[in-house]
Amino acid sequence: MIEPDPDAHRASSVRGVLAVEGLSFRYRPGSEELFGGLSHTFTPGKVTAVTGPSGRGKSTLLYVLGLMLTPVSGTVLVDGRAASRLRDRERSRLRAQRLGFVFQDAELDPARSILDSVVEPGLYAGGTADTLRVRARSLLEGFGLGDRADHRPGQISGGQAQRVAICRALVNDPDVVLADEPTGNLDPDNATLVVDALRGAADAGCTVVVATHDPVVVGRSHEVVRL
Repeated sequence: MIEPDPDAHRASSVRGVLAVEGLSFRYRPGSEELFGGLSHTFTPGKVTAVTGPSGRGKSTLLYVLGLMLTPVSGTVLVDGRAASRLRDRERSRLRAQRLGFVFQDAELDPARSILDSVVEPGLYAGGTADTLRVRARSLLEGFGLGDRADHRPGQISGGQAQRVAICRALVNDPDVVLADEPTGNLDPDNATLVVDALRGAADAGCTVVVATHDPVVVGRSHEVVRL
């Protein structure tokens, strides 16, 4: 079920169009099929919440959209291109250059500094370390974390770690941001900061897709897909 927000403004800069056509997925032969032939276009410049009961595949859908899992039928399209049918190397390149990911538990390497964690995806995408460090410091400053750049993940709070994860997702200036339960472990104040950040990415023209069971996140999203 698709629930658009008719009053939500659309960003003026369209960054990229993410869509699925006739999508279904199962983890192994004989297991439950997910998504039931879902077709949907995720609107650039808006936050789309993917919600529904546990077990309906909210997180799985993000991994399929992020080209980390391959559908059993149907297609994931990026700008009209059948991205899910590309070879592994091409999918990896597309994922590195155009997609940003925010995971529920931040997934920061405890041995790396905060700055290095933010820079890392940019190196995979072929960026230069010096340029990426400037970009990463700017993002951290914007999220109130400039003074934490040289800290380790164990030296910051959970809310700060999730904001670092958003900086990491944005370091490549992606067209699409995929966030898996980004407020699941946060208090209301930190959750608000995270949602504000995701809406800010949408305001900049990104297509933002959030898997969530949090009614506050759903309420602040521009569109809702219920599985």
